[in-house]
Amino acid sequence: MSITHLLNAPWAVLPDRLPFIRDLLMHGGDDHATMRGPTRGPQASAAPARATPAASGSIAVLRLYGVLVPRASDFAEQFGLAGVQRFTQDFRAALADDSIGGILIDVDSPGGSVYGVMELANEIYQARSQKPIFAVANSLAASAAFWVASSASEFFVTTGGEVGSIGVADLHTDVSGALNKVGISMTLVSAGKYKTEGNSFGPLTGEARAAMQTRIDAYYGAFTRNVARNRNVDVSKVRNGMGEGRTLSAQAARSENMVDGVATLDEVVNRLARRIGQPSSGPVRASVAPPSGTRAAARQRLIERLSL
Repeated sequence: MSITHLLNAPWAVLPDRLPFIRDLLMHGGDDHATMRGPTRGPQASAAPARATPAASGSIAVLRLYGVLVPRASDFAEQFGLAGVQRFTQDFRAALADDSIGGILIDVDSPGGSVYGVMELANEIYQARSQKPIFAVANSLAASAAFWVASSASEFFVTTGGEVGSIGVADLHTDVSGALNKVGISMTLVSAGKYKTEGNSFGPLTGEARAAMQTRIDAYYGAFTRNVARNRNVDVSKVRNGMGEGRTLSAQAARSENMVDGVATLDEVVNRLARRIGQPSSGPVRASVAPPSGTRAAARQRLIERLSL
């Protein structure tokens, strides 16, 4: 998926982060460098190591850190992006591993693109019957990240953490005034009635705004229905409560039934350990995969065993 397409997509993210994210995508590099990263073959230089799923005994800890985008290379992850596709693959690997009795999703994310999030959330929700799946906002699970985390069997937030920002937004930028000041005139040539609708070289028309709103409303409907299902409440409770687009503190979120409890990461791990019949213990140790010259070799080290 190109950066240009992402820039025009709806976002389920903290609203104050949206302009920054768009600026990062626009100026952080071209499509190849940012979204796919350098080509790595057997003789290529190894990319920096990235944090991969770690296991404590029979508990797999999957980390969901940063702004969610459909795909992110190792390079992009160094700049705070998290690929939904890669996380989904990690989740499936943990789910399929018979030696893993439970999965913990460790979340610290302001949300991100809506693309791939609904599918991941549904996959996590449907996997509840196969293994216990816990999630913890450590310290932030906002918007798309809340969508994902709320799909777990049980969802917690740290004492100083925040969750929520249930909503979808998009941004239109009109640069025509700035271009006029420097004597630049843009001409768009297209075929298809709405092909250039909502472009940045002029004001947003009423018809284009209505189309954007329809698109946003559709994603918001899916978002709120999924959260209602995940938290076992009526959809009106999600739309008329749970912060109504705001992020809430741990205690406020607990009062709104957005989470199952307030706990540290270690406490959630111990709770999950008891659920699967393992003895509880001290802090979780997370492994970092060594640099690898090939994607296949990296995949072989997705889950490393660490004893409790």
